[in-house]
Amino acid sequence: MRRPFLHAIRAVAAAGMLLATTQVATAGAVVTGFETNTLPANDDGFVGPVGIGFTVNFFGLVDNQLWVNNNGNVTFGSGLSTFTPFGLGTVNLPQIAPFFADVDTRVGNVTKYGTGSFDGHGAFGATWRDVGYYDEHIDKLNTFQLLLVDRSDTGAGNFDIVFNYDKIQWETGDASGGIGGFGPISASAGYTNGQTPPTFFPLPGSLVPGAFLDSNLVTGLTHNHLNSDVNGRYIFSAREGTVTGGEAVPEPASMSLLAVGAFGMIGYRARRRKPATA
Repeated sequence: MRRPFLHAIRAVAAAGMLLATTQVATAGAVVTGFETNTLPANDDGFVGPVGIGFTVNFFGLVDNQLWVNNNGNVTFGSGLSTFTPFGLGTVNLPQIAPFFADVDTRVGNVTKYGTGSFDGHGAFGATWRDVGYYDEHIDKLNTFQLLLVDRSDTGAGNFDIVFNYDKIQWETGDASGGIGGFGPISASAGYTNGQTPPTFFPLPGSLVPGAFLDSNLVTGLTHNHLNSDVNGRYIFSAREGTVTGGEAVPEPASMSLLAVGAFGMIGYRARRRKPATA
């Protein structure tokens, strides 16, 4: 019974892709100053625990450290090596994901992270600048960033979550069924408390092939914004342990974006095993 609904969602994504015949990127959201430390070239690796520089209250989890995962996300409590994205409502680990997909940095650029400032506040950031996808492909590149911004000036543990996107040319790695970086199990983005029952928010377009790409002028991440005037920037506020901002619709908005987001909430865990490495 879900098929007509899913077909409609995919039609929305496809319609947006038809508006452009080449990859189009909107630069300017990703900021400098958060690339002091390097996660060495790897596939499915992570580093942690890494100090944030301040304390955050994330759905009641109070912590000052996290794990930076190569596959486009950070987690609390332990690292995450999963490479095929799934619905954030199914994960059992607190996670914040600007672009959860199969990043492969064994060739090309690597993942970097560090502390700095954003809008006059201390911040921790992880930056994936011009990174490729599995299996060692760099014909298409993505540039995106996660910032956690200290807002203890408004209350203990308060912070902002900022997703920044400058370039999204691929969405899927080979081991997730992708061909040339595209579909069928595309990237997801958002956050989850990793508990049962979960509290989570999937960014509209999660797990919908073609929805996040620069070539999609309707729902592409670099062409929209949320709680910000900067294209490619999406801001969520964590206050007293509760994250808000996801209830708003990214601008420029339409009902099609709401439909795309609904599919991301369905979620699934389809995976493929990667070949063992020597």
